[in-house]
Amino acid sequence: MKHLSCRDRLEQALARIADPKGEGARACLTVYAEPARAAADAADARAKHGVSLGPLDGAIVSIKDLFDVAGEPTRAGSKVLADEAAPASADAAIVRRLRAGGAVIVAKTNMTEFALGAIGANPHFGTPGNPRDRARVPGGSSAGAAVAAADGMCEIAIGSDTGGSVRIPAALCGVTGFKPSRQRIPTAGAFPLSTTLDSIGPLARSVADCAKADAVMAGDDFTPLEPLALAGLRVGIAQGFPLDNLDETVGGAFAAAIGRLEQAGVRLTREPMPLFDEMREVNAYGGIVQPEACAIHKERMARRAADIDPNIRVRLERGCAVLAADYIGMLYAREHLVRAMDRRLAALDALIMPTSGIVAPTIAEVADPEIFAARNAMLLRNTSIGNFFDLCGVSLPVPAALPVGLMLVARNGQDRMLLRIAAAVEKMLAG
Repeated sequence: MKHLSCRDRLEQALARIADPKGEGARACLTVYAEPARAAADAADARAKHGVSLGPLDGAIVSIKDLFDVAGEPTRAGSKVLADEAAPASADAAIVRRLRAGGAVIVAKTNMTEFALGAIGANPHFGTPGNPRDRARVPGGSSAGAAVAAADGMCEIAIGSDTGGSVRIPAALCGVTGFKPSRQRIPTAGAFPLSTTLDSIGPLARSVADCAKADAVMAGDDFTPLEPLALAGLRVGIAQGFPLDNLDETVGGAFAAAIGRLEQAGVRLTREPMPLFDEMREVNAYGGIVQPEACAIHKERMARRAADIDPNIRVRLERGCAVLAADYIGMLYAREHLVRAMDRRLAALDALIMPTSGIVAPTIAEVADPEIFAARNAMLLRNTSIGNFFDLCGVSLPVPAALPVGLMLVARNGQDRMLLRIAAAVEKMLAG
């Protein structure tokens, strides 16, 4: 088979974005066709002379709508910001690193307004249909990122993850999503949701591509990912609410994946996790994300609340009702629990659970605000554990009638090891 040039692969991605029968108009809010062509030609010229800028040189990459690009307003999926935001004075830190590494940035992808939600619906710019079933939501908040990666509009999509916003859409759209340890990748120039919990990660069709993007954005020297041997790995099946009320498709796919891991020699143990219940007790005061989001948007809410997605507005209002003393108390309690979880996981290589307890809801069913809120909470339930406890996590697609994600989480700083485990599990699932 002929090796396609970067320019050829870019033209294929642009054709998919432009296809009127596809989701390009809803998944990609800004398309950088001419700058991308120039970057692709430059990558091909380097390749011709045996020169490489790194593992992403010539990769076709999309970026979420919350990353600054010099000279453009940063919308963050919001009509208000599209109207009012001043053009960014510089590229976001990760955009600079991607460009320096030779990545070809093809588009900015659609998202849940302000990144505050897991459904992936956007009333301002349209909701991209799920790649497996266009009548279903893509998951969020990195909705366009997952659809673009799954539909071949890019090879790697960069999203953000504050409560699961990379891993949830990856799971619902059948791709891989990686949430690194929070401090690993700089958030400068990324429109904030929660300054305590925001992290940046990639979505792609393979663990290897996620690892390449992670290394470039983290400023690490990249070495090819060697899958770990599965036999003898110590993996805990997280007990408690992550396994409650799984829908039939998710429950069946998860049980099948666990069975295959057992056959591969993984040392699986059922791990009671009372720390999860302590997390819920802390979050009962209102959670950390919503009051931090209120601080960012309070003035905007006072002026233009009517122009904000009602499903987002209600969560911002809830955040504004949290008392300062309760918010500070939650931060103190979380610090203690983060340290306790790190100790709890010391004897394990990873914890495993379904990424989300349900498959993608239909766009029609989440038109009802009460159903929207219930499905949103269910989608966030498992992934938010990783953000609260400051862990790294990866969602892998598992075979099922509709896309289902298998989530592995590991201690903060164990990113490389987690990716090597994920590469081995990916290989097993493909086999």
